[in-house]
This record gives sequence, structure tokens and C-alpha cells, in this order.
Amino acid sequence: MRSSALILTAAVLAAPCPAADSPTADPEIRDLVAAISPERIQRSVYVLTSFKTRHTLSDPLASGDGIGGAASWVRAEFERASKDAGGRLRVERDTFEQPPAPPRIPQAASLTNIVATLPGTDPDPSARTLVVSAHYDSRATNPLDVTGAAPGADDDASGVAAVLELAHVLSRHKFAATIVFLAVAGEEQALNGSTHWAKAARERSADIEAMLDNDIIGSSRAEDGSVDRGSVRLFAQGVPPEAAPDDHLLDLIRNGGENDTPPRELARAIREVAAAYVPSLKVRVIYRADRYLRGGDHLPFLERGYPAVRFTEPAEDFRRQHQDVRVENGVAYGDTPDHLDFGYVADVARVNAATLAVLAKAPAPPRGVQIEAARLENDTTLRWDAVPDGNLAGYRIVWRETTAPYWEHAMEVPKDVTRATVTGVSKDNVVFGVEAFDAAGHSSPAVFPAARRTL
Repeated sequence: MRSSALILTAAVLAAPCPAADSPTADPEIRDLVAAISPERIQRSVYVLTSFKTRHTLSDPLASGDGIGGAASWVRAEFERASKDAGGRLRVERDTFEQPPAPPRIPQAASLTNIVATLPGTDPDPSARTLVVSAHYDSRATNPLDVTGAAPGADDDASGVAAVLELAHVLSRHKFAATIVFLAVAGEEQALNGSTHWAKAARERSADIEAMLDNDIIGSSRAEDGSVDRGSVRLFAQGVPPEAAPDDHLLDLIRNGGENDTPPRELARAIREVAAAYVPSLKVRVIYRADRYLRGGDHLPFLERGYPAVRFTEPAEDFRRQHQDVRVENGVAYGDTPDHLDFGYVADVARVNAATLAVLAKAPAPPRGVQIEAARLENDTTLRWDAVPDGNLAGYRIVWRETTAPYWEHAMEVPKDVTRATVTGVSKDNVVFGVEAFDAAGHSSPAVFPAARRTL
């Protein structure tokens, strides 16, 4: 539970007093969360699984029953959502030539991502962007089987259906930040579609504040038959596995911030948003980039320095993933839609919707956050660059014990203050962060401070 402190001056603060754990509930966000439809999600899953296969190298014809037909349908659904919202989505095919990448792609292939963009109201053409993603390709047991049945209901029609539903609901609202709804191909072949899109984003210096990947979010039933409708896993990377870490990363590690990377701060923010808007679904933050032996479309974004996380159901049933549809020794195999829980998918989509809405309304995370470490003292002073946002209401300094997973204390600072001292709390003993918030209570993810060793 967080506690908060009232400001006496920029440098002297009152003792903490109890405060709410969750952000202020916004009626507009409550309404859009409630508008998420399990029925529309179910329809999308059944249509996607009606294609014989969505293997990346299957039939490319738009009229066929392979990847081309699926791509055409996904694009049409984005366009329908845009039409229903008055043309507010910009829908595009991101087609590129993928060179051979044996063994999964034995020869060059043309791959297509489907992209729907909801432009933000910020007039700055380089304005910050939020991305929500899923992959629309599927596979059977043999990764090179391009003709066999591969319905791919859970992996990953469930995620695509959620992204389509998010586009349908969120496109009817206006946000400061731009939101990109991304359906990628080539995930099963080595994350080709997401790698292409993330690489292009980095080359154009896109300011991607958060990337949410939804992959295998369709089932609440585990392999042993137990059911968990009350939680979803959220994978968040800590220190990236870099052979030669840069100065920023070295400073983070040196000062005990290995649990406060941007993906981890994003995960904490998502957990708080979910508690406020979708309290029936607990976000279980997992401190690793992904599961063992597996990988998702958030990884290419992480590799390019973007904060990215992955949503996945609580306990996977591997009889339903990457399996030919069959019955063997009385056991049914295959990723078919009859095993999905569409109410559960809708709840995961609601967490995504609330997160995107809160982050897209909130000011950008503060930049240039530093903790003063130039002298020995038992108080803690932080400073940061002013956030140039007309909706900015102030900043929030947050802190927790070094062994605590989530923020425990907070104090608010006026918007015209960019240096503040927390009295009686030593930087040696706790972890600090700084958030920005608007008058409605929408907060950015926290930013871990770099050490400032000069006054």
C-alpha cells in the first residue's frame, strides 16, 4: 500500500499519510472498459480459425484459406472499426520481403503486417506512441507444414481478436498520444514481422513509450484441468542481456536499479491500472522477458530499447499449441476455439484498454531524472527536466524498500517544481522513482533516477 506526503516547500515535506493504492478512476475509461465485448472477440476467433492455416508461408491469395485470406480479413476488420468511428483509424499493409532464414523460412518470402493507427491529438509529429500487438499467423506440429490444418485459436487468434476489439472500442475516443494496433505475421518463423516493424520504428526514431504484446491469452484452463479466471501473467524484462552495456545501463546496475528498468516500471503501472479498472483480474508480474524455450513479439522491441511487455494466460496447456488437430490415445490435441474462455479474453483486453487509455491521456514520463549523490546525508533530493505538456498537473516521487516489488510511498510536487527533497528518507535504503500526472489522475510510469555526483 502506498502512503503519500503533502508538500510544505520544494525541499521540506510533511510526514507520509495514507493514500489510495490505485489511480483515480476516470468515468470515460470505465465506460470504454465496459464496452469490450466477449461476443465480438468470440466471433473474431471463430473467423480466424476458419482459415485452414495461417502459416506465414501458406496461400498468399486474399481470396484463399491461408495467410493471405487471414490478412485480408484482419485488414477489413480494422477498416470496419475505422468506419464505425468516423474514419479515425489509418489502416495500412506493411509488406516487406523477408530473406531466407533457414530452417523456418527456406526461401525468400513476402510478409505482411496489418497496422491500424489512431493518431493522437498532440500536434507534434514526433509525439509519443503506444503499441498493442498480436500475431495472426499460426502453425501445426511441423513448423514447415504450410497446408495442414493450423487453427491457432489460442496461439494467437485470441490476441488478434483482443487487438481488433481494442481498435473497435478505443478508436471512438480521443487521446493525446498515438495508439498503434498491430497484427504481425512471421511470429512462428522467428518474430519476423515484429522485428521488421520495430526496426523501422527505431530507424525513424519513433518515441514508443510502451509496447503491449498479447500472445496466448485465450484460456483460463490449465493442462491439469484447473481453472484460473482471476489472473494473467505479465512478463517484464529486467537488465537486458547486452554484451557491452552502455553508461546508462551500467549506472542503473551500479545503483541497484536492476529491478527498475523501463519494462519493469511499465509493468508496475499496468498492475496499478488493472487494480483500478479491472479488479477481477490480477496482473501477475513475472520478472523475466518471457517463458523458457519461448519468445514473443515484444522481444524485438526490447532489443531496440523500447519498454515492452507480454500478456499470457496463467497456465498454458501445451496440447493446444503447435499441435496437429487429432485424437491420440484418447487425448485431444490441437489449438481449436472450443477450448477458449472468451470472457477471460475480454478481461485481458480490458486491462489492455485501460492501460492504453491511461498512458495515452497521461503526460509523458519525466526525462533527465536524477538523484543527488554528491554528499553524505540522510535526506534524498531528486531533480528532473520539466515535462512540456499542457495537461501536466504535477510530479509524484515514489519510493519503496529495496526488497519490495511495488511502490509503497509517494509524495506530490507542483508542476512548476523540478527539484524536491524527501526529508528523513535515505537514498541508501530505498528505491526511488518519479512519475508525471495530470489533473484527472492519469500517471506515467515511474522513471528510475540516474546518480548525479555534482551539485
